[in-house]
Amino acid sequence: MDASDTLRFGLTVQYDGSEFHGWQVQPDQRTVQGVLQDTLSRLGDRPCTVIGSGRTDTGVHALGQAASVDMPASWTPAALRRSLNATLPSDVWVESVRAVRSDFHPRFDAVARTYEYRIGSSELAASPFQRRWCWPLCDALDATLLASAASILAGRHSFLAFSKTGQPERGEECTVREATWSEWDHGPRFIITADRYLHHMVRYLVGTMVEVARGRRPLSDMPRLLVNDPGFTTSPPAPPEGLFLSHVEYPDDVLFGHDATPSQTRSTATA
Repeated sequence: MDASDTLRFGLTVQYDGSEFHGWQVQPDQRTVQGVLQDTLSRLGDRPCTVIGSGRTDTGVHALGQAASVDMPASWTPAALRRSLNATLPSDVWVESVRAVRSDFHPRFDAVARTYEYRIGSSELAASPFQRRWCWPLCDALDATLLASAASILAGRHSFLAFSKTGQPERGEECTVREATWSEWDHGPRFIITADRYLHHMVRYLVGTMVEVARGRRPLSDMPRLLVNDPGFTTSPPAPPEGLFLSHVEYPDDVLFGHDATPSQTRSTATA
């Protein structure tokens, strides 16, 4: 199919990661990218490649994963969204579809991503209707210590200590614009916005801050970990089921067209 016969669409996708082996296509594994590509290929009657803003690991969820796909130009954003949501499995839902620039790239055009991590401190977090989407600690945490630990993260730092593996080609530094704790229905919720993340970075941050809030390690460990002080290691990472990719941010000039859900004021890029 000639490029002039296609349009590039931006998608905002939500998914429950519990039954997925992460975002990225893998042989003989159920993945979010794989499910989307299979569905879009059937709808487009041709092989389709879906590009995401970034990978999420096994068990991690998304409230605002951004993705793109090239589809036949006969599709409108509204029709594509309706068809996707009528065809996709119940653990994937497309919040919005938007026509975007032909050179739009969900990963390389992104300027920031926001993650949230939910901890269940109440007994209700152990319910089978809650525990799939939080870390069910069922134990109170010191809110002051959580807030103090998070306040240390803002700015540009090395997060090598808070990662499973480094990224030699991109370096170990990330710029954190926001790192705060708030409340959700069943306990504390960590929200972080940064220009980039290292592998498992958010989960290591949460796991370490929880140990600080439990009084199992001093608050002073946090700044020492950010400068890779020898002899200091993080606490084990928080489990994946509490983590959500909630928001991907792009400059306004990378998008054009009309949202499939005009009542929303946010673009695909800022879901």
